[in-house]
Amino acid sequence: MKNIKSAQSDLVNDTCSDCGSYADIGAVIDEHDTQLAISFTGDAAQAEAEAMSAKAKKRFEEIKTEIKSENSEVTLLLHFAFSAEKMIFQLENGI
Repeated sequence: MKNIKSAQSDLVNDTCSDCGSYADIGAVIDEHDTQLAISFTGDAAQAEAEAMSAKAKKRFEEIKTEIKSENSEVTLLLHFAFSAEKMIFQLENGI
């Protein structure tokens, strides 16, 4: 950690002032973590998956979506262009 901190600009502060911990954001965010799977169940599962898919497409231009149905479960697969987009979508939608 000392090497990472010493290589950083003095303008960067990755230290948590509340707990004193230090985190390298690159170690927390995986650049290849771009797929999100959301499962829906119940009578409105298909409609909920389609609504969430539409919301994602409206928010991110390059997103690819896929809806799969198996038994009583509907799964929405979202393929984001960047891992940051996935995180933003999760935060905005409480996922």
